[in-house]
Amino acid sequence: MPKLFIAGIALFLFLSAGYGLTQAARSIPWDCSDWQAFVHSDRNTAILESLAENRGKTLYCGIDQSDTFSKAETWAAGKDRNERDDTVYWGERGSFRGFIAAQEGWLTDGESGITGQSIATIFEFPREQKKRRRRYKTVVVDQMDVPAAGHRQIVTPYGPLGAAAGTTVAAAANARAAYTANPPVGWAPAQAPAAWQAVAQTAATSYCAAAGYNRAVEVSSVSSSENWGVSNNEGSSSNIRFRALKYRHWTATCQKTKRQRR
Repeated sequence: MPKLFIAGIALFLFLSAGYGLTQAARSIPWDCSDWQAFVHSDRNTAILESLAENRGKTLYCGIDQSDTFSKAETWAAGKDRNERDDTVYWGERGSFRGFIAAQEGWLTDGESGITGQSIATIFEFPREQKKRRRRYKTVVVDQMDVPAAGHRQIVTPYGPLGAAAGTTVAAAANARAAYTANPPVGWAPAQAPAAWQAVAQTAATSYCAAAGYNRAVEVSSVSSSENWGVSNNEGSSSNIRFRALKYRHWTATCQKTKRQRR
């Protein structure tokens, strides 16, 4: 009876081992009929690029099934690229992050790594799962239109001092002429559109923030409302002198936004 029991156990283990090998072989999913090595004049590059595209399939199809590469040269090309040595190869088709111990043993015929592993352990090398980045979109939860208004003005810097005159009307005209002839830095006619937009954006952003909104969009300076202004008299009562500036109004839309996962 004990002998029969032992024999039964032995038979069970034998069958189980055979079943396990069969299952291991079946776990290799690759069909090598369409496998091609990376073509390159440098042999090491060809091997590393092929490994970078799919390490397991390259070892299985390129070495074990088709002899495209030899074990020795594949080991030589990739041994210094092992992940634990932090020398990953970044190729055109992917990255080669090194051999596992079972693959090392198989490639070196036992000189490195471990031997006696199943075919599935040697050749099954799934791609590294990429972490999905969380994507967000900006959602508008509230907004307010800000129309042009007399008290919401944007201004240029003052121009140079105008020529002296006996009346305020003449002195203002001289100040405007001085501004036109020598506008402030950055406010020449060709530069003025960008300068107006920048000042309007600053004013709108500040206004929206004060009103409890976190963004100012569709900001525009109203060109049709451009006007002249002058400083206080910088001359005397009989020789009046002004500096001139220009001012406009602006419009915008204030928005409250939040980030929301896509």
